[in-house]
Amino acid sequence: MTASIPSFSGARALVTGGAGFIGSNLAIALAERGATVRVVDAMLPGYGGNLFNLEPMSGRVDVDVADIRDPEAMSRAVRDRDVVFHLAGQMDHVLSLTDPFPDIDINIKGTTVLMEALKRHNPAARVVYTGTRGEYGSADSVPVAEDAPTNPRGLHEISNLAAAKIVEMYGHVHGIKATTLRLSNIYGPRAQMRHSRYGVVNWFVRLALDGSVIPVFGDGTILRDFLYVDDCVEAILFAAGSDAALGEVLNVGGGEPTTFRKVAETLSSLTRARWEFAPFSAERKAQEPGDFYSDISKIRRLLGWSPRTPLREGLEKTIAFYRIHNAHYW
Repeated sequence: MTASIPSFSGARALVTGGAGFIGSNLAIALAERGATVRVVDAMLPGYGGNLFNLEPMSGRVDVDVADIRDPEAMSRAVRDRDVVFHLAGQMDHVLSLTDPFPDIDINIKGTTVLMEALKRHNPAARVVYTGTRGEYGSADSVPVAEDAPTNPRGLHEISNLAAAKIVEMYGHVHGIKATTLRLSNIYGPRAQMRHSRYGVVNWFVRLALDGSVIPVFGDGTILRDFLYVDDCVEAILFAAGSDAALGEVLNVGGGEPTTFRKVAETLSSLTRARWEFAPFSAERKAQEPGDFYSDISKIRRLLGWSPRTPLREGLEKTIAFYRIHNAHYW
């Protein structure tokens, strides 16, 4: 059974990338739990920042349009914060194949700028960094635990691993209380829906709502552990609210492997959308790691967190959100 979510009443929180998909859902959850929330987002075109994402908390969340690569902006942002959730980053692994420099600049330099600001101006703050399961690369066996080798296949994933190591270093050397998470295949409301370069499940949802055919790459049997965004947010809150998470690397995934074909079939049953098998694009084939799903026994043991939303229920909620709000995302 999932433990109770820690209270954040009275806490002062900073969420970098807080107008984006996971960041906005996190900011809303924090505000609902009584935290004073400051959001920093550079609102870079194509990265998913959308001020409508924060509409439910209009007037209750302080929004600062600023870049994590800006030392002065980060120095201001981290002051007086009790907890810092670092979600800002270059998230497009396909883009990294043609232009690797945003990954280096945003994920590595930006993370260093943020951690340096914390070291200088607020070393007592707790930090949660959200990385990606891509840091592991191809899995020798599944499920993949935190002590598995990290052999990422692309520069995007390498830059995320580097950012996580930077956060860990500031913990070991400078005493900043930090936790790093490796997120696996998050889907749900408030994700960008204008292109397909990340968030495959959400893109399937858009295609289904548009009446377009859903392309299932290969034979559709590749396994992933898809996780609904509300469950992901709960895991992040658990990590920030427990001393047991300090200094740890924790997987955050759906717990149960599911095929891409199953996702398409479920969407078809919910929307009557059609799906068909499709060949991999060259870019996707170059980085496709094969079957991957996370071993989440460590976070269950340390924090008492487990995912609660079955795939069908999560897809139903996602479809319902975008049917109402698609004008803000399409």
